[in-house]
Amino acid sequence: MWWFQQGLCFLPSALVVWSAASFIFSYITAVLLRHIDPLVPYISDTGTIPPERCLFGIMLNISTFLGIATVYVRYKQVYALSPGEPKIARLNKAGFTLGMISCFGLCIIANFQKYTLFYMHVVGACLTFGIGAIYILVQTILSYTMQPKLFWIRVIVLLWCGSSIASMFVSSVLLYSGLYGTDLIQKLHWNPQEKGYIVHIISTISEWSLAFSFLSFFLTYIRDFQKISLRADVSLSGHSICNTPNSFVADEHTLLIGGRL
Repeated sequence: MWWFQQGLCFLPSALVVWSAASFIFSYITAVLLRHIDPLVPYISDTGTIPPERCLFGIMLNISTFLGIATVYVRYKQVYALSPGEPKIARLNKAGFTLGMISCFGLCIIANFQKYTLFYMHVVGACLTFGIGAIYILVQTILSYTMQPKLFWIRVIVLLWCGSSIASMFVSSVLLYSGLYGTDLIQKLHWNPQEKGYIVHIISTISEWSLAFSFLSFFLTYIRDFQKISLRADVSLSGHSICNTPNSFVADEHTLLIGGRL
């Protein structure tokens, strides 16, 4: 059996590979069509003009689905391995909620492109990366008591994520403050001699760094998910869907089987 066939580890694996592919394929398409500069554009700029915009949108929508599935399985894993511990249960529920909000933000990014509705795109980015960073923090705290071997790895990824957010925030505020001109939101091509070019490059590098820090975090789920399987048991009272008695009872139990971490 191959490693990606063990348990549910294909979920975080597919999330990381597919999301990275969505960035890279849209980037390659945009560069080949000369819609953007090849040197470190914003990720959003790679999905601004058709046809790469269509590719960017549909691939990120699939990433959203994979992200929701991954967050849910992680929630069920922590729930199954820590029964009767109220503090962990509260953190687990908070992490699940934050993860779902972050995935919803990714869906907004996919469907509201930068040039179409800029402010909605920014809202999506804040939900994805801002709330997503808090999700990483919560999962790192949970790892402290449950998975000490992975704790320090996730701490490093969390610091990487936090530093990327800080760098991107500061450089973006400077870039769009008006010191380097107006209408920079619509600007796809930059000249290295232009005023503000260095700040622009710092901002774009920070964005790519932030995106890959998120993908790196989900890579840490692979080993855990190899020991997980989900099974739905459905119990029906009645032999026909159309002629179901009033006393119909349907129970769907999601059973999580986890080994040692």
